[in-house]
Amino acid sequence: MKSTNLINRTLLLGVLFQMLLCINPVMAQIPIRDPHTPGYVSATELADGTNPSPSTNGNFIIGPKHDPAPESIIQPNVPQGTIYRFTVDSKDSKIYPGIAREPKTFGTPDPTEPAKLIVTTSHPASYTRQIAVYVPKQYVTGNAAPFIIGADGPDNLLFTVLDNLIAEGKVPAMIAISIGNGSGDAQGSERGLEYDTMNGVYAEFVEKEILPLVESKCQVKLTKDPNGRATMGGSSGGSCALIMAWYHPGWYHRVLTYSGTYINQQWPYNKKTPHGAWGFHDSIIPNTRPKPLRIWMEVGDQDLYNPNIMRDDMHDWVLANENMAKVLADKNYQYQFIFARNAGHVDGKVRKQTLPEALEWLWKDYQPAK
Repeated sequence: MKSTNLINRTLLLGVLFQMLLCINPVMAQIPIRDPHTPGYVSATELADGTNPSPSTNGNFIIGPKHDPAPESIIQPNVPQGTIYRFTVDSKDSKIYPGIAREPKTFGTPDPTEPAKLIVTTSHPASYTRQIAVYVPKQYVTGNAAPFIIGADGPDNLLFTVLDNLIAEGKVPAMIAISIGNGSGDAQGSERGLEYDTMNGVYAEFVEKEILPLVESKCQVKLTKDPNGRATMGGSSGGSCALIMAWYHPGWYHRVLTYSGTYINQQWPYNKKTPHGAWGFHDSIIPNTRPKPLRIWMEVGDQDLYNPNIMRDDMHDWVLANENMAKVLADKNYQYQFIFARNAGHVDGKVRKQTLPEALEWLWKDYQPAK
């Protein structure tokens, strides 16, 4: 089940897209992409309704049918973890005191730099973020537990899948920390500032302000071992998941993304990373020694395509994820990339089909630190 926040964010993207169609009617049709398009990565097409093995790496094509995996459904005979819920107010954060963009405003491209968006309607604003923490029934009090950080929480599907996978022994008994965003979307918003900015600040916010709260409020101990720490998210939450691990590989080694926003959506503009997360595949990963990251990615054949007015050729979600798969292969990363037929942006049916296998793949080589 998609969380309420994820649904609201998807609806917000849809409203924004419709608003921008009035500005640029060329955007009215999102093309259905063929995974065998020249320039895309070579991928193995799987039988409809199946997922790649959690033991395999590389590129795969699934669909068009997307039935939910058994592990995505609540099983009454499986031990159910405890879910703790609390809120965090912007006034209590030293790192993110809060911003917002005025309603029905977006920004204008810099006439001298197509990759730069000028936003004049962003201002300080308060927020309250939701936090949901899943603690499995199998957690042993006092032990340092592996954990996964999820964006755009709460994510009830994640909790259900973990109940089932942990009971089956397919993943370690991990804690899941599902963090709501600070509201809004894209440039000039709090969510955009947190998720799309190419630096380690969001990971530092989680480390310094969220994880201590989780340990105190939920009476758990979280591992310091980066092999026992994962990040996940969809859309900008997906790019955020990689950004967290990329800038702090000493904290996180595992990344899972749906429809990752590996496009040019960073704001404020930064000369060091002028193309935002698009830079991951056009320059940053190709020109950087490989980091100890294990990365799972998905994109849909009907994913987002230029839903803004910048027209900088860096706003194609499908191409961005295809490019990501290409550079990860070139640099010999451990990765699995799924191209989903008959699927949209952060597609709920695809998540229910693939999340159990994705998590199993993500944690396949995990061994607790001695």
